[in-house]
Amino acid sequence: MAKASAGVLLYRRSAHGAEVLLVHPGGPYWAGRDEGAWSIPKGEIEHGEEPIAVAAREFEEETGATAPGGVWVPLEPVRQAGGKVVHAWAVEGDFDPSTLASSTFRMEWPPRSGRSAEFPEIDRADWFARDVARAKIVAGQVLLLEQLDRLLSQSAGG
Repeated sequence: MAKASAGVLLYRRSAHGAEVLLVHPGGPYWAGRDEGAWSIPKGEIEHGEEPIAVAAREFEEETGATAPGGVWVPLEPVRQAGGKVVHAWAVEGDFDPSTLASSTFRMEWPPRSGRSAEFPEIDRADWFARDVARAKIVAGQVLLLEQLDRLLSQSAGG
């Protein structure tokens, strides 16, 4: 069975249109990557966990902020290239990227060195206009942005 994760597609409205919050994975393998490397804050669903609860927990673990309040609108799950299914909720809210306080992970670094190093799960977060976000986000999550576009156009009356 394919692994699954759950996350939050946080958005805010500005004078220039809606913007989405994306996070960049930490660690040495992602350090030099930008386009196609960003993601919504999300994490793996373990057996027996409710996806919406995982989305809230992972938002908190990856950003250091309380999960956003307000209406959580479920989006259709998407399948990423590796087969992982991502369950997501669109939520209107705000987050100050300068307050990012991600949890960390340990790994052997450099490879085969026998030494261990600690890295943040997320090394940065930022707000992007939806057209810019399409280039930044991993390919398998672009459909989440398209669903948000439809949702926002419906709420604007067409």
